[in-house]
Amino acid sequence: MIKCIMVVNNQGKARLLRFYYDVPVDRQKHIMNNVFRIVSTRVDENCCCFAEDESLFGPDHKIIYRHFATLYFVFVADSAESELGVLDLIQVFVQVLDSCFENVCELDLIYHYDRVNYILDEIVMSGMVLETNADLIITAIKETKKLEQEGSTFGF
Repeated sequence: MIKCIMVVNNQGKARLLRFYYDVPVDRQKHIMNNVFRIVSTRVDENCCCFAEDESLFGPDHKIIYRHFATLYFVFVADSAESELGVLDLIQVFVQVLDSCFENVCELDLIYHYDRVNYILDEIVMSGMVLETNADLIITAIKETKKLEQEGSTFGF
């Protein structure tokens, strides 16, 4: 199960932070800062995209991340999830964001927060992976956008 998803810029500011279990806000901040410290101090060329911190999440959790341009995409998952599967899920998430925003950047995540959350909800819900096919996710998003543009009122 996925425990949390974070998108953090190079300065450590959270652009997307979602926990799939109850965590107090001060603890969320602590977790985000520590995870950012862990992933940002690793050298991309010499390290893999997996890390651990038992003090934050316990013994059977992995921090899985990818660094794209100015953003770190970080997923924390327990041992039930495949690390490579989650790494592929990060790639799908970035690919869908890229196709929806045409070369996604940090500002897209800030100004289109609702769309980013909708995209994430199409991929992961309550910590469970719903869809990994980027084409199906993009189709669902396009259908929703079409309904929004039509001004659908659901029969009212």
